Amino acid sequence: MKLQDTLCNLEQILDISKTVKIYLCGVTVYDESHIGHARTIIVFDVLRKYLESKGTKIEFIQNFTDVDDKIINRAKLENTTAEQISLKYIENYFIDFDALNVKRATKYPRATEHIEEIINFIIKLIQINSAYVTQNGVYFSVSKFSQYGKLSKKKIDELQSGARIEIDESKKDPLDFALWKFSDTLPHWNSPWGNGRPGWHIECSAMSVKYLGENFEIHGGGRDLIFPHHENEIAQSESFTQKQYAKIWMHVGMVTISGEKMSKSLGNIKSIKHVLENWGSNIIRLFCLSGHYSKPIDYSEELLKENLIKWRQAETCYFELIHASNQNTQIQIKSILEQTKNEFDNALESDFNTHLALSAFFKLVKEVNYLAASEKLGSNDAQEIIPEFQRMLEILGLVIPKITLAEKEKVDNMIIAREQFRKEKKFQEADKIRDTLYEMNIELIDHAGKTIWIQKEKINADMQAKKSN
Repeated sequence: MKLQDTLCNLEQILDISKTVKIYLCGVTVYDESHIGHARTIIVFDVLRKYLESKGTKIEFIQNFTDVDDKIINRAKLENTTAEQISLKYIENYFIDFDALNVKRATKYPRATEHIEEIINFIIKLIQINSAYVTQNGVYFSVSKFSQYGKLSKKKIDELQSGARIEIDESKKDPLDFALWKFSDTLPHWNSPWGNGRPGWHIECSAMSVKYLGENFEIHGGGRDLIFPHHENEIAQSESFTQKQYAKIWMHVGMVTISGEKMSKSLGNIKSIKHVLENWGSNIIRLFCLSGHYSKPIDYSEELLKENLIKWRQAETCYFELIHASNQNTQIQIKSILEQTKNEFDNALESDFNTHLALSAFFKLVKEVNYLAASEKLGSNDAQEIIPEFQRMLEILGLVIPKITLAEKEKVDNMIIAREQFRKEKKFQEADKIRDTLYEMNIELIDHAGKTIWIQKEKINADMQAKKSN
């Protein structure tokens, strides 16, 4: 597999025959997760699922930043503790991402559980003269790391003149960043230098090195983390280990709304909970994967509606496959399957192009639906297609709503009864059954000599649009 490395701005080869270790910067748990978080985490979820489908062993670490000024300020606002705030939003995180069908990471380390590792990391940086103590805390000395700016491609003199830097007269250099902040405000911990709490950047360095080692395959996150977070991680980690930190840096483009960054001040943040309630997990995943992962994507109801239409086609495809009963067909299904499978895999192995992978998936969907509508889809063909169709679904994290055997029997019997009413020209009774099935999100498709049914996922936004029309 080839992946674009943000650091060298070239495609690097990822050896998928060995264990692949991935560190993904997670969320700061002071508020609900939003669609921007969803995109980054869904992209890495699909990457992981694809690699695992190829037999690659994955160690996947995703942290929670559970000590931060934003968390403390939220706790003060709600007259509670920072711990209660972080626990609340960690719990909500899992509710959201379980609903999005995201496979849980190997481990979710929290900053507050790794204070000892963080302190030991800082101690060594001080010992090697890469960090120093001031009256306000402990700072990393940027001038001691000659390659500072190599990830973001920013020059130090430009940063000094143009960056938004927190004013602290105790720092030796305006660019130096906090490793440990002195504070008597809870939460705080004892350290060799005084009570305080860790800076943001040091958390990820300490936890990634602990769980994945000093050099691992992929470090990821949103593009907004390139500077200063990941730039600072590189500086402190490579100073600490004297080794290359991550082999590949993979950054996911932001989700914008009307071309603007989501922000509380603009009031345009779309929480995962809100989008899930209206569109469901499949539409969100299709939206997040619909463009190249490294590029920004603009959130819009129109794009969600387009993905809903595509998803309805995938649902139809699945039920056409499981209901296929024709025997004598002359379709060269093996060549169709081989072509779409190769297109799907090649897209993902060439800088993880999920847009092209989705194109291959829907190419297969379109072909199956065409064959079914033309009464050319044989049961043997369907049995060959289903495993590949399911494989693509599982990699993409898409889920066709399942139906129990009892529910299937009930639906089948209702359809048989409807057919009998139609034969007897009792159209009113037949229409009542169709209406009942509609309420169950069952849609009927009439074929020559038979009627098949499709169970559609209930999408609130879709239902509301139909009511308004």
